[in-house]
Amino acid sequence: MHETLVAGQIIEDAKQHGNVKAITVEVGELAHLPMEDLKPTLNEMVEWKVTYKSKKAKVKCTCGYEGEPKIIMHTHDHTFFKCPKCGKVPDILEGQYIKLIKVEVE
Repeated sequence: MHETLVAGQIIEDAKQHGNVKAITVEVGELAHLPMEDLKPTLNEMVEWKVTYKSKKAKVKCTCGYEGEPKIIMHTHDHTFFKCPKCGKVPDILEGQYIKLIKVEVE
């Protein structure tokens, strides 16, 4: 299960900071794993308090558009999106990663 690998990496990264009591994870709108897939797996693997934050996607297209993409479909491992202005596939500027953004230790 892909979500188990991602959750495991988050756990290992958090443990490098000490005796963990809480973490905050940011999940990008265009991340390869949707928050709803990661959340139950990570919550089951730890006893820490886990807070989740969503990161909106930002793209830049060759047509000049810069802003949120039009998401066509978001599935496990795949997100299909396009420029809302011209329909081409734009470059991603933000919102494609899953990040551990805060670790609280005892």
